[in-house]
Amino acid sequence: MLTARLASVVSVAADGYELGAIAAVVIGGTSLMGGEGKLSGTLIGSLIIGVVNNGLILLFVPQGPQRMVKGGAIIILAVWVDLLTNRGRR
Repeated sequence: MLTARLASVVSVAADGYELGAIAAVVIGGTSLMGGEGKLSGTLIGSLIIGVVNNGLILLFVPQGPQRMVKGGAIIILAVWVDLLTNRGRR
């Protein structure tokens, strides 16, 4: 989609977008340990990632730390919460 929007191809143009997609799905409630998610949860997760992304841009956070926050901290936090909630179900 980015290639169509830019009307050109650059091999690293969408570098890091996969972290945002994974984070949105995990925040939306899909377990990384295998499981099913809902479209509504993924939509909410993508909105949260969008708000965090815009906030980091407005705070003038450089791109490297932005990736660490989105790809690392948010996914780790979401997986930790998922583990805690699944532990209660067992």
